[in-house]
Amino acid sequence: MSLTQCIAPLSVTIETRFILNLGKKIMHRLSDALSSAAPFKFKSFKNWRHVLVDVPAHNSPSDSVFFAMKFLEFYDGAGHGSLKTCITADRSIELRAEALYYITFHTENKYQSLPSCSSKRSSSVKNCFSYRADSRKEGSRWIRSQPFLSVNSAKLIGKRTSCSVATEPPPAATEEPEMDTPKEIFLKDYKKPDYFFDKVDLQFQLGEEKTIVTSKIVLSPGVEGITAPLVLHGCDLKLLSIKVNGTELKGEEYAVNSCHLTLSTPPAGVFNLEIVTEIYPQLNTSLEGLYKSTSNFCTQCEAEGFRKITYFQDRPDVMAKYTCRIEADKALYPVLLSNGNLIEQGDLEGGKHYALWEDPFKKPSYLFALVAGQLGCREDSFVTCSGRNVTLRIWTPAQDLPKTAHAMYSLKAAMKWDEEVFGLEYDLDLFNIVVVPDFNMGAMENKSLNIFQSRLVLASPETATDGDYAAILGVVGHEYFHNWTGNRVTCRDWFQLTLKEGLTVFRDLYCHGMCFHAVYEKGAEVVRMYKTMFGASGFRKGMNLYFQRHDGQAVTCEDFYAAMCDANNAQLPNFLQWYSQAGTPTVKVASSYDPSSQTFSLKLSQEVPPTPSQPAKEPMFIPVAVGLVDSTGQDMPLTSVYSDGTLQTLSSDGPVFTTVLQFKKKEEEFIFKNVPEKPVPSLLRGYSAPVRLDSDLSESDLFFLLANDSDEFNRWEAGQVLARKLMLSLVADFQQQKTLVLNPKFVDGLRSILRNSSLDKEFIAKAITLPGQGEIMDMMAVADPDAVHAVRNFIKKELALQLKDDLLAAVTSNRSSEAYTFNHDSMARRALKNTCLAYLASLDEADVTELALLEYKTATNMTEQFAALAALSQNPGQVRDDALLDFYNQWQDEYLVVSKWFALQSTSDIPGNVANVQKLLSHPAFDMRNPNKVYSLIGGFCGSPVNFHAKDGSGYKFLGEVVLQLDKINPQVASRMVSAFSRWRRYDETRQALAKAQLEMIVSANGLSENVYEIASKSLAD
Repeated sequence: MSLTQCIAPLSVTIETRFILNLGKKIMHRLSDALSSAAPFKFKSFKNWRHVLVDVPAHNSPSDSVFFAMKFLEFYDGAGHGSLKTCITADRSIELRAEALYYITFHTENKYQSLPSCSSKRSSSVKNCFSYRADSRKEGSRWIRSQPFLSVNSAKLIGKRTSCSVATEPPPAATEEPEMDTPKEIFLKDYKKPDYFFDKVDLQFQLGEEKTIVTSKIVLSPGVEGITAPLVLHGCDLKLLSIKVNGTELKGEEYAVNSCHLTLSTPPAGVFNLEIVTEIYPQLNTSLEGLYKSTSNFCTQCEAEGFRKITYFQDRPDVMAKYTCRIEADKALYPVLLSNGNLIEQGDLEGGKHYALWEDPFKKPSYLFALVAGQLGCREDSFVTCSGRNVTLRIWTPAQDLPKTAHAMYSLKAAMKWDEEVFGLEYDLDLFNIVVVPDFNMGAMENKSLNIFQSRLVLASPETATDGDYAAILGVVGHEYFHNWTGNRVTCRDWFQLTLKEGLTVFRDLYCHGMCFHAVYEKGAEVVRMYKTMFGASGFRKGMNLYFQRHDGQAVTCEDFYAAMCDANNAQLPNFLQWYSQAGTPTVKVASSYDPSSQTFSLKLSQEVPPTPSQPAKEPMFIPVAVGLVDSTGQDMPLTSVYSDGTLQTLSSDGPVFTTVLQFKKKEEEFIFKNVPEKPVPSLLRGYSAPVRLDSDLSESDLFFLLANDSDEFNRWEAGQVLARKLMLSLVADFQQQKTLVLNPKFVDGLRSILRNSSLDKEFIAKAITLPGQGEIMDMMAVADPDAVHAVRNFIKKELALQLKDDLLAAVTSNRSSEAYTFNHDSMARRALKNTCLAYLASLDEADVTELALLEYKTATNMTEQFAALAALSQNPGQVRDDALLDFYNQWQDEYLVVSKWFALQSTSDIPGNVANVQKLLSHPAFDMRNPNKVYSLIGGFCGSPVNFHAKDGSGYKFLGEVVLQLDKINPQVASRMVSAFSRWRRYDETRQALAKAQLEMIVSANGLSENVYEIASKSLAD
């Protein structure tokens, strides 16, 4: 009997007691190991300890042992116990284990015995196993054990062949270690650092199995004359040595645990600290700290990643000047990058080389960066306003360099804008951007060495959409703007995050236009209110004073507020409530007109909904920008307004058509004088404050504003208000099983917008787009995903049916055979065409399907091809399946395009889509370790309310299982995924119970990361 006849397909089960270290890494790196160990294929895993691998029938049991041993070799150097294997001359396998393992290999076989089979690998497999005692124990040495097992002497138990290896008898049960409940931190807990770091010198010796990090720090006490214990953060580090003022410390002079290194009695005054650690970037799947992205080394240190590199006071208010020396194999890592300026480089023995970088500006540890690898660069230059020449480089794999032109343009545009608008000049001679495929953030603003996800740098007309081009323009600018707002002046603690992110998002939006960003970011909107109140020149004065006072400091939101107010000699009562008070205010407006006195009154009231930690809310300072529109659709000149016993005259160089009301109390009345006719008020012009507006505007008033308002934001918002009211009304009808009827006035309003050739095409595309399902559910007392989905689909189809001719005309008239250009007019044309095509596709009619197929096949750029694919994908069927397959076959080698393909399918509202998404998890192009792919597939699925919130709980169950799996790979990304559960109380009792069960399952899981625990536990508590 041949070997292929006697051995059935085999499963290898790997179990380890050392689950927190080895077991995690088995799961995380399994696909990598298998890619180099064909023909073995991943089957499944049950948990960290239980991994199943299929071995084809033609492989012998010894092959399985060989595979398993070589597989475990992947994880040598874990730092907490590891395995080492080798194949001896007689083909036996030698295992050397550090720490205690229990490993079993099970062979399912239909035969009662194994016949002798001649095989060059199977017949002589004598397994000589050794172990080494824990190196910390006395008498550590290698001990030779007895020969373990040969294939021919394997003991049969029923139909299962069992091969066991253990350095001690296996325990009765293997338990995962209990998780310490993370401690929640509050702003009131803030305490100044006990020590300041004046200078930090880092040295990295990058290796293939491990990296040695040496940090030399000059410390000074936070309060002169007071000596406190020095507590340093650390995670997943192996401490090799520690010296104070050149003297190595003994074990009793410091204490180390899983989170901290503590020196109880450090020297008084200024002293030098040297710490040497060993880390394992190749095994770091969290993508925090130093890790390997493909074949390159890369870092991500915000918010608390630096503690995975070395022991440190890893907090934003500890700022220091850094140098960084990097040593690595020159052939493998020819490019060595870090923050600041390159001051020295050269060759070393053994084919290695080094680079020494110096950053002359103080920065916190979260802004440290290092990249080493094989990269090509696009180089350009920028001449600053003072005449300095700055070298600009974008680093990426050589094959992607042609796709970096737009990112370089975006960088130079941002540098020029920051000089012109804020007078902020770049402060070094070199600016680097590095592109990596595996990155938790979209991008990171590390001083002079920005690191970006590929999708936010790489673009070509064939592979990137208009949205991608716009995102690159915005994010490259955003990260560059951080050089001053975030880097030169940073936040004191992470409760002040809006100080760097809110301010920089505002600067990004200010630069690139703010009219239609659909989701406001509170931090940015709060900053924008300063500009609304003080105007562009007053805001610039406040920014100048802010930098003058706080350059090189870690500060608070109160510091920014003080600079703005002091620079403008003004006070904004209650304004700081925006930083401390949770929730979005609702502003109610009641209007009245008195023709006898020609006055128009606006009565405003505000309310902030209670939250668990803040049941009673105080009034907030809300700037309300107002204009009055007359019966002809023209803005009325505003002369004066009376409020709080004071008449304010409105004057400027010309007529005033918009004024900003300072709404500071719970209720206030503002009376406009000299108003000759009853106007229609245009409220919150330019979205002057991030509030919910509840006005007494009638339906006819809103249609009037949609047709006439000179404020483009309010014109768009009028249409959105009409759509929201219509959808809510139809949802109520749907829930009461009434026949749905579309208001003809709404159809006529959108028809007039479509036919108005004087309007900007981008505005038309935005104005005819319905509010999203999530937006409508937010307005309901109890969110009903099924009803909202049904109603939105009904409206979309009815509009497509009644406006079909206009929509077809828009598609036809906005076709273009010109080469792709990224400018407003071209983008607006494509946006309108694609929006109309999406409406038409909802009809699922043959002529529309043919039209969409034509657009798909003739598209000359990704924007139009992907929009046509999305249209074809709205309706299940063979056309959809064929188009999706064709698209994948065309673009399977472009991983960023494949991410779009995943997202298109995962966000689909096709019923029961969870099964398709589960299937896509096993697709060869999907990688759970790649954040882009996770966001596209899993994050995309959570963006389909009707499927994620499926009544049977299948969506919740899917996410709960994936979060636990992902948490072992990348806790930061897992925490973002689990946030989809955060509003579970907004739904009906059935869905609440199902979502709550998943959250409880997640928080009760042993070994859960702090990232996921924080989000999940807070979601349960809220």
